[in-house]
Amino acid sequence: MVSKNKYEDLWSHHNYIVYVVEGRKIWHTAHGAYDLREGSCVFVRKGACIVEQFFDTEFCFFLFFIPDAFICETLNAKSTPIRSTVRKHEPVMPLANSIAIHTFFQSMLPYVEEECQPDPALLELKFKELILTVADNTANQELLAYFCSLLEEPQSVSLQLIMEANYCYNLKLEEFAALCARSLSGFKRDFKSIYQTTPGKWLLEKRLTHAQHLLANRGKTVGETSFECGFENATHFSRAFRQRFGIAPAFVRQRLLV
Repeated sequence: MVSKNKYEDLWSHHNYIVYVVEGRKIWHTAHGAYDLREGSCVFVRKGACIVEQFFDTEFCFFLFFIPDAFICETLNAKSTPIRSTVRKHEPVMPLANSIAIHTFFQSMLPYVEEECQPDPALLELKFKELILTVADNTANQELLAYFCSLLEEPQSVSLQLIMEANYCYNLKLEEFAALCARSLSGFKRDFKSIYQTTPGKWLLEKRLTHAQHLLANRGKTVGETSFECGFENATHFSRAFRQRFGIAPAFVRQRLLV
């Protein structure tokens, strides 16, 4: 059985940047795991993930939530346009270590340690400074690719990217709609137009296919698979899996172990 204390679902309808001052956590996505320790800095795309926690040390970090619209506004005001040599971007993107990025977070310490709240105008400037700092580093090609997609890609492509990156998390349709910057009715309408099916049917098929892969190739338990594929509980998952594939998920795992 997966411990909800050790593993925690986390989702945000805004992108965010994490800079680790002390401690360790692992961000798990459908595309891989990202082990964050002291000095790690990553950009996490809006959406969901599973965070693995370690309780033998404190976890101290900076966390900046940054909406797509704010990123685009900042980049559009940039004197030189951004470019990227790659077109791919994962849900979690490590940022290149540089003196500029470490200096930026050191400059934030006085605002954290002081009791008075900084002026909102000053915070807005600091957020813009952070975006421009990472955008000016050509080593951040994957992040630059994501920034380019925000500036160039139509909303239909954005919806597909969000769904493909987040289908395995236990999010409600209202939360998927929020991630896609749409009302629930607008999300359902646009989804049907793109995929020719309903979000519920598409999500169930994607989750079950992913579950089959985890059981057959990764040796995951039924409980772990249920949790990592976005099902409410193992009973619901087992019933849906048997209906789809005609076999209990436990038997798929047993075949791998034989």
